[in-house]
Amino acid sequence: MNPPEKIIIVAMTKSGVIGCGENLPWHIPEDLRRFRELTSGHTLVMGRRTFFAIGRPLPERRNLVVSTRLGETHGIEICRSFEAVLENAQGRGGRVFFIGGRTIYQQALPIANEMIVSWVREDHRGDVFFPPVDWGLWQAQSIEQHQRFSLVHYRRTEKGNGCRSGLREP
Repeated sequence: MNPPEKIIIVAMTKSGVIGCGENLPWHIPEDLRRFRELTSGHTLVMGRRTFFAIGRPLPERRNLVVSTRLGETHGIEICRSFEAVLENAQGRGGRVFFIGGRTIYQQALPIANEMIVSWVREDHRGDVFFPPVDWGLWQAQSIEQHQRFSLVHYRRTEKGNGCRSGLREP
């Protein structure tokens, strides 16, 4: 069986805001629909805070939550470390989507082979930011223009450790 595709999926502003407290600072139904379409039938990896912000397991997806504190919870699989999540997802094939928060994104950047970014057009205040990215390692494959965001699908162009420079939007 082939190793799973490892995909970061995130909505952020041009300044890298991905959250305010434990919530998204915007509500864009069209982006949420695209998220559901892209991730349905696949594995999601998230941190405990992201799981609590969502408030429930997402239907039609396998929900893996990285947490050392969370007890058994219906509808999710708990992994005690990022390495355990990767082992858990490894044998399943298909696509693994890393959906946040910042620490999950930071750990996924060096291993992800794709990144799907919803670049939110409006500025929003926030206190949670996407980690720095070496955009020289990523090539835009497609861009979908929407009224309030641009959905850009990036593919890694070469192996590297990532995380060297700032953000780049389309």
